[in-house]
Amino acid sequence: MVLPKPVVQQLLGESKDHECPEAPEICVRVMAIANLPDMFGEYQVVAFWNNFDRKEHAALIHGDIFEKEDVPVRLHSECLTGDTLGSLRCDCREQLHESMRQIAKMDRGIVLYMRQEGRGIGFINKIKAYQLQDDGYDTFRANELLGFKRDERDYDLAAHMLKSLHVRSIKLMTNNPAKIKDLQLHGIKITGRIPVIVPPNKYDRFYLETKKRAGHLLDKNEPEEILEQSEDGVDNHHWEQAE
Repeated sequence: MVLPKPVVQQLLGESKDHECPEAPEICVRVMAIANLPDMFGEYQVVAFWNNFDRKEHAALIHGDIFEKEDVPVRLHSECLTGDTLGSLRCDCREQLHESMRQIAKMDRGIVLYMRQEGRGIGFINKIKAYQLQDDGYDTFRANELLGFKRDERDYDLAAHMLKSLHVRSIKLMTNNPAKIKDLQLHGIKITGRIPVIVPPNKYDRFYLETKKRAGHLLDKNEPEEILEQSEDGVDNHHWEQAE
């Protein structure tokens, strides 16, 4: 099941006719939509343009998500070493594949693939962080030693992408409460959380333990967790994030 052709034409037409305001306001456009069957199921791929970071972000869509509620969404940041090269130092590829596998079994869902390598610090700095991790620093401290925040990512673009696809509300596939809070602050209505739990290996065990200490919900195996939200879409649930 894919987006009907009239919906595809509407999304493309809206972007073609949309005039982006002057910076610094973010503007996102749907540039192309094509079928992309893969090893997990039937998907369509959406290519986005934006005036903020000028990177080519993508959405993988399964089923008809147009004007739908409670759409399962995986917000995935690019990881060349894990997603493409098969690195065992992180769980990125496993989370991506598990999300795509789950969504392909559902009526509908979206994977937003954001070009935010290394939590937003880029590929070269990510490998520099790996060097520091080889010397015993954890993933967050390595970023700090390079002069960055623990996480440089921003999900404003992701929120704009969801809005441009006319998604009314989502169930976020994540173990990271920070993603939930950030998307809500950017106006996305989140009606639930779907955990994406994958087993550790001997190379990424310390990495996952570090993420758990930073507040990731790696022990939350329940299928769904409903968040408390006010009418403006911002959650009233207090997330504790450990240092």
